[in-house]
Amino acid sequence: MNHRRFNAGASHEPDLPSYQAVLAETDWDSLETAFGSGEDLPAVLARLLEPDPKVQVTALSELGELVNHQNSIYEATAPAVMFVAGILTHPAAMTLRPYRDIPIRAALLGWLASALQDASDEIVARNEEYWPDFAPDTTVAAFRELRPMLYRAVVPFLQDSHENVSEVAVIAALILVEHPALAEHRDHLAVHARRILDTSSYEPNRRVAWKALKTWGHHPPGPEPLPEKPWVEGPHSDGRGDLEPPF
Repeated sequence: MNHRRFNAGASHEPDLPSYQAVLAETDWDSLETAFGSGEDLPAVLARLLEPDPKVQVTALSELGELVNHQNSIYEATAPAVMFVAGILTHPAAMTLRPYRDIPIRAALLGWLASALQDASDEIVARNEEYWPDFAPDTTVAAFRELRPMLYRAVVPFLQDSHENVSEVAVIAALILVEHPALAEHRDHLAVHARRILDTSSYEPNRRVAWKALKTWGHHPPGPEPLPEKPWVEGPHSDGRGDLEPPF
């Protein structure tokens, strides 16, 4: 296969490319990250498959800095997200976190959900509100068109036996089905959203579930969890992302 620039807008493909293909066929050097080109990304992504969970967690943190810094979407974000989605079924995703009986898969799904949230309908609308004169960002638009493929990678974990995995899988899925092509799945996911509200103590996740139910006309119980404060620094301020799990 030729080593060409990865086509982030290929949403017509029903299946997610293998992580090996994403790694080999993406022209990482030509893609923008928060700190220049993506030349370092292949090595960072490869470390996610190491058997040492400390190495994996460090690599996931480095990945976030490169392709999701300050909650932004870069050219390299799309193929990096597709790689992470592609390794959810890899044996390395079942490595247990140090001092926790939680598989790395939960952290991978949490990272995916955080990146997806940064290109969600809510955030895109907020950006347009703050910068109405800006032209639509083609990088973000192309990233958002990957949602049907990413949904296929996430949905097998909605009822995972490990509650940490299933919770973040549901959160990722709730954001993904904002795509019109996935609207048929919303009624099914409403059951999972209510489960999050019934069982989760993590307020950012509860808020995603509550807002999804409200948007879909499912009348969520009670007031909105974790009501947002007015934006002071805009939608790309530093700090912990709403969907970042308590690693």
